[in-house]
Amino acid sequence: MMRWSTLGVLCVLVVSGCAAPASSPAPAGHESAPASRPLPAPSGQPAAGARPEAPVGFGNAAAFRKWGLEPMAPAPAAPRDPLKISSVRDPWIKEIPTDERIVFLTFDDGNEKDPRFIEMMRDLRIPFTMFLTDDAVKKDYGYFRELRDLGNSVENHTLTHTDLKSLDQAGQQREMCGAQEKFAKEFGRAPRLFRPPFGSWNDDTLAAMKACGLQAMVLWRADMGIEDLEYQRADRRLRPGQIILAHFRGPKDLKGRSLTDMTADLLRRIQEQGFTVARLEDYLAFDSTPPADGS
Repeated sequence: MMRWSTLGVLCVLVVSGCAAPASSPAPAGHESAPASRPLPAPSGQPAAGARPEAPVGFGNAAAFRKWGLEPMAPAPAAPRDPLKISSVRDPWIKEIPTDERIVFLTFDDGNEKDPRFIEMMRDLRIPFTMFLTDDAVKKDYGYFRELRDLGNSVENHTLTHTDLKSLDQAGQQREMCGAQEKFAKEFGRAPRLFRPPFGSWNDDTLAAMKACGLQAMVLWRADMGIEDLEYQRADRRLRPGQIILAHFRGPKDLKGRSLTDMTADLLRRIQEQGFTVARLEDYLAFDSTPPADGS
């Protein structure tokens, strides 16, 4: 597949490898060789602190049917009064208060780099947020720049995917601030959102986040397994505003299925329950102070 580089577009969740470490440690994942895809032309980087532009609407009906899907209902307009991160009482965000039948997609780690996933997301224009681990993505930052250039944000999932509760505050700060510095350089903006590996955190995590300029911890209410969603609530249903966790994984971790297969199943499960997908960052009001870059 020919890789595209989109100039002018600025830098938009499942119990699995990022769930509790005692039950499901994150596998190394399957990594497609970057050399199998032609290198793109150099891509311009967005200005520091800038948000990516959201895609305007989803792809057309033909684009969805190309991937074996029915067209997805359009998402509502972004709210005029998004959730102020500073007003959130809990130390984490798992859902956004709303009556709209929307959910938010997040993809973690970055082990799998399937070029067809870029093609799929370019066709469908489904918004999602990437929580990346530097060890998983550093061999091919360009792959994730292409996804960023489609309007999807790059956020912080540490340098090495270590269980943060095994580290003191200084160690946690190295994991977070180190990723801030790398991602600011590679993607043009330091992240504002953070997801701890395995969803594991403590008070030192909150202090380290603040020191590194990270404004909110984003967890999840449902996560995508190999073929179906797993839920935290007993009713085993999606609810408006919930955040869904998925992973950049391939055949090695999905029993022979591809990242695009898993994503198509995820979108079907969302549609079956009468939901559509919105862009998480459109529903959050960030502190206007530019985030730290780890320097």
